[in-house]
Amino acid sequence: MKSINPNNGKLLNDFIEYNDYKVVEIVEAVQSDWRNWKETSFAQRKNRMQNAAKILRENKHEYAKTMTLEMGKPITESLAEVEKSAWVCDYYAEEAEHILADEYIHSDASKSFVSFEPIGIVLAVMPWNFPFWQVFRFAAPALMAGNAAVLKHASNVQGCAAAIESVFRLADFPANLFRNLVIKSNQVEAVIKNPNIKASTITGSEFAGSRVAMASGKEIKKSVLELGGADAFIVLKDANLKKAAQVAVQARMLNNGQSCIAAKRFIIHQSILEEFIFLINNEIDVLKIGDPLDQDVQVGPLARADLREEIHTQVMETLKQGATLRRGGKLRKGDGYFYEPTIISELKPTMKLYYEESFGPVFSVFSFDTDEEAIQIANDSEFGLGGSLWTKDLEIGEKLARQIESGGIFINGMTKSDPRLPFGGIKKSGFGRELSHYGIKEFVNIKTIWIA
Repeated sequence: MKSINPNNGKLLNDFIEYNDYKVVEIVEAVQSDWRNWKETSFAQRKNRMQNAAKILRENKHEYAKTMTLEMGKPITESLAEVEKSAWVCDYYAEEAEHILADEYIHSDASKSFVSFEPIGIVLAVMPWNFPFWQVFRFAAPALMAGNAAVLKHASNVQGCAAAIESVFRLADFPANLFRNLVIKSNQVEAVIKNPNIKASTITGSEFAGSRVAMASGKEIKKSVLELGGADAFIVLKDANLKKAAQVAVQARMLNNGQSCIAAKRFIIHQSILEEFIFLINNEIDVLKIGDPLDQDVQVGPLARADLREEIHTQVMETLKQGATLRRGGKLRKGDGYFYEPTIISELKPTMKLYYEESFGPVFSVFSFDTDEEAIQIANDSEFGLGGSLWTKDLEIGEKLARQIESGGIFINGMTKSDPRLPFGGIKKSGFGRELSHYGIKEFVNIKTIWIA
């Protein structure tokens, strides 16, 4: 299992993969530590989770550099990701006891209430694009709820995976409460079958999600899926166009365009279409592309060579099908897996990028004449993760937001995740929720206790 620097294609490190026997041994060790952990008080868990947040902040430059070297995220974004991971630790350290307090319900009993109890070990299958945040947004609530965790991280970010495992040990969690499994995708089903694994969660592709869901369903185990997205970015004719264009570029180019909740389909009123394209072109012009370790760089390489080839193929096929290239559409010359920021317009339902998720710096631009047409285009997708809508008429904005088929809509702002707000999607973007009080309750036993 190799970690390769996407900025220059050079080998950073390689990792010895675990065989199935070692995986079973690790899971048994996690189960042993969980038996004690589930009996700990919220105060004890809080202390350790706050330690984890402190360790993240104290070592953020080291962790951020590992992240940037392994998957190409600009260093400023990597630093922000470590800070956000510390935030989610602090959030659940403070809120878990309140969220999971017994809920008393009036019934025919003399006393009846709901208890929220830990279920055991949760398997997390996590992606490379936000290698710290994706893990901590699952792990912080899971561990605060009294569960244990094993992680199957993406093969190209095993340095990050090892660092995350060390955070929990340095924070004085039991040594085996959170363990990283250095395994390939074809070993995941066997882990799910292990009787000590009680649930699974995955952030990844539609294909990977379906495989985890099938394996979990076969074993009658709970799963949460956060899969692909093709988020709509709708701009009505009365919007603050300059602000919308600024946020559009930020929302598309974040993480070099490799985000599930990146704005991907730009649905713009016909009367402002050309001005909007002009404005986003201007915003792209000032972005600095280069070595992601450079503090001034805003756009780095794509994470792997095959990902760059995949998005280039999508662009080329869409252009052959009749779309219009407004900018880019080329592999950037020189070392590294760089791809030119690209704008494509005049997309039709028969074209490849009309429906497919694009994981890279590609702006797919659509136009509409009526609000009803904008909603129709937004909903004409197999995905339903997030979305953004821009208008000065907040009453109209809220009305239209309710009609968009997605797990979240942000009016006059960029789609983002926040520990205080539930996060997840519908349709082929998955099911279940992470974050907020909804997320921590995904992996607990919601138990009714009735007393005569």
